[in-house]
Amino acid sequence: MEQLLSQIEAYKKEIEGFAASDGKAVEEFRIKWLGTKGIVKEIMGEMKNVPADKKKEFGQILNEFKLFTENKYENLRESTGNRQLAPSNQLDLSLPGDPIPLGTRHPITLMRNRIVSIFQRLGFAVTEGPEIEDDWHNFTALNLHEHHPARDMQDTFYVQQNPDWLLRTHTSNVQIREMEKGKLPIRGIYPGRVYRNETVSARSHCFFHQVEGLYIDENVSFADLKQTLYFFVKEMYGKDVKVRFRPSYFPFTEPSAEMDVTCFICGGVGCNICKKTGWVEILGCGMVHPNVLSNCHIDPNKYTGFAFGMGIERPAMLKYGVNDLRLFSENDVRFLKQFTSAI
Repeated sequence: MEQLLSQIEAYKKEIEGFAASDGKAVEEFRIKWLGTKGIVKEIMGEMKNVPADKKKEFGQILNEFKLFTENKYENLRESTGNRQLAPSNQLDLSLPGDPIPLGTRHPITLMRNRIVSIFQRLGFAVTEGPEIEDDWHNFTALNLHEHHPARDMQDTFYVQQNPDWLLRTHTSNVQIREMEKGKLPIRGIYPGRVYRNETVSARSHCFFHQVEGLYIDENVSFADLKQTLYFFVKEMYGKDVKVRFRPSYFPFTEPSAEMDVTCFICGGVGCNICKKTGWVEILGCGMVHPNVLSNCHIDPNKYTGFAFGMGIERPAMLKYGVNDLRLFSENDVRFLKQFTSAI
C-alpha cells in the first residue's frame, strides 16, 4: 500500500506540472488520465487489493486523486478555450448539404388519380370501402345467389366460412353499401384494391386495382351511360379514339356490355397487345339489375341506374408501355424512378 501511495504522489506531481498549448494536448491528457483505460481507472482498480481495515482510508485518497485529476482537466480546457483540432471526419457546416432524392408517385396511383379526376368533373363523388367483406355485399346482394355459376369465375380468397368472410373480388361491394344508405340520387366512383386467387404471371396477379362507378336516379338510361363513357375515353385517350360496345353478361347489370377502344399502340392496325384485332377492351358496364336495386331497398319501378368497372393496371401498362404486370408490385426502385407525377 505504501508503494501505491508513493505512486499516487508521483502522479500528482506529473499532473500538476502538465501544461497544454492547444485542444489536442488537452484531449491527450484526458485519454491518458481519465479515459476508460486511463491511469485513474487503473489506480481505482487497486481497491480490491487493499486490506479491509484500510479500505475507507484508501478510498478517500483515491477519490481525492480522481477529483484532483478532473479539476486539472477542466482547468486545461478553460485555458485553451476548448479549441480542439477538427478530426478528419468532423462535419463541415459550411459545405452544402447532401441532396435528398425526391420520390415519385407509383404508376398505379397516377393512373387511378387520372381516372378519378375525369369522373369527378362529371359530379361523381369518391368513396372507398372495406377490403375484407361478407358474402352479402360481395356476392348475394349483387344478384349472385349461393349456387350462381359466376361465383366460380371469381376465384375467391376466403378468410373464414359459415358465415363467409372474404377478400373482396371487386369494388362493387362499395356500390352495395352506398345503395343501402338510401340517400338518392347516387353518383359515385369507387377505386380500390381487389383480390382473386389467380396464377401470378406477366398478365395476371392475385391482387389488382379497380375503379367502379354508379349512377342511380329517376329516368337514367343506357344513353346516359354511353355519353358518360364517351366523355371518359375522349379525356383519357384523346379525341381521335374510336369506341365500340359489345353485348356481354354480368349478373348485376341488364343489359350489359363491354367497351373497347382502338389500340393506341398500333393505331388499330393490329399488334400483340390487341391480339391483332385493333381493339382493346377497357371496361364492363350496364344498367343496374332490378334485383340489385330491390336487394338494397330501392324501388326499381321508380329508379334506374347504370354501373361500370375497369381495371387500373391495364390502362397503366398501355400508357407506360409496361409488358409485365408483376413490375407494379415488386417495389424495384429502378422501375419506379421512371415515372413522374404528370400523366
